[in-house]
Amino acid sequence: MQSKYDFLKNKKIFFIIPIVIAVITIITALIFGVPVDIEFKGGTMLTYSYTGSIDVNAVKSAVESMNLGTVGVSTGSAFGSELETVQVSFASDEGLTAEVQAGVTNDLQTKFADNDLTLVNSQDVKPSAGFSFFLKCFVAVIFSFILLIIYIAFRFKNIGGWSAGAFALVALANDVFMVFATFVFMRLSIDANFMAVILTILGYSINNTIVLYDRVRENRKLYGKKISIDELVNSSINQSLTRSIKTTVTTAIAVLSMCVVALICGVESIVSFVFPMFVGLIAGCYSSIFIAGPAWTVWKNAHPDKPQKA
Repeated sequence: MQSKYDFLKNKKIFFIIPIVIAVITIITALIFGVPVDIEFKGGTMLTYSYTGSIDVNAVKSAVESMNLGTVGVSTGSAFGSELETVQVSFASDEGLTAEVQAGVTNDLQTKFADNDLTLVNSQDVKPSAGFSFFLKCFVAVIFSFILLIIYIAFRFKNIGGWSAGAFALVALANDVFMVFATFVFMRLSIDANFMAVILTILGYSINNTIVLYDRVRENRKLYGKKISIDELVNSSINQSLTRSIKTTVTTAIAVLSMCVVALICGVESIVSFVFPMFVGLIAGCYSSIFIAGPAWTVWKNAHPDKPQKA
């Protein structure tokens, strides 16, 4: 059973690459911190009405220069009226005092005098609701992990389903961490977009891994014990490689196109979703090919199947 590429030959290098990225990410997060959006951390939200057109990026730059914590700026319309509004959020543990809020308002009104900024609402946000949402998403991820292990264990029990499920989760954990690394290095705030990307990537990545395991199972039925576990997995990866790459490239191009359009239009909220999604897609393809299968072979070689009794 010949294979075009030997994916197991350099498996140690494939394992080391995500480990190095993870270490660098953790060090970066410890040194520079991880930005957290107001919905998770709490803070203060100031809403201003304005006239004419306003540059959101200019407003954000002006507010960030005040060094008042993680800042978010968005535009919209006041409910029940035709007023155009710009909302400035400050993520902090205690919120902004009345004096600081007044200083922010005066500064913005001076810098954007042509837009006739007027404060229409000021409110403190408690992190309890955001924490509850984060906790629910975390529980959903853990619950999905458990279900995936059970599903893979029963579907692929003839090739050692429990171990296959465990290493599928190792691959998924790598995908989650790569998305987190994107938020850390790009200095994007951890918010609802982060959780949405994580949940989307989990479903996408596990599909690639299951396709690989399905090829392993079929090849095991076809060749039995005639070939080693390394040959079995390597051939299965080669057989599913074209499908995985084509699916990933097609989806990644669509997502990257959205990212480019969002950058051109200056829609940061979309960029913070689609670019981590792009990275997650690449990471999902990588982990399915270079981690899930090769790592599983290491385990199977160290713990070979016991010979069945007659």
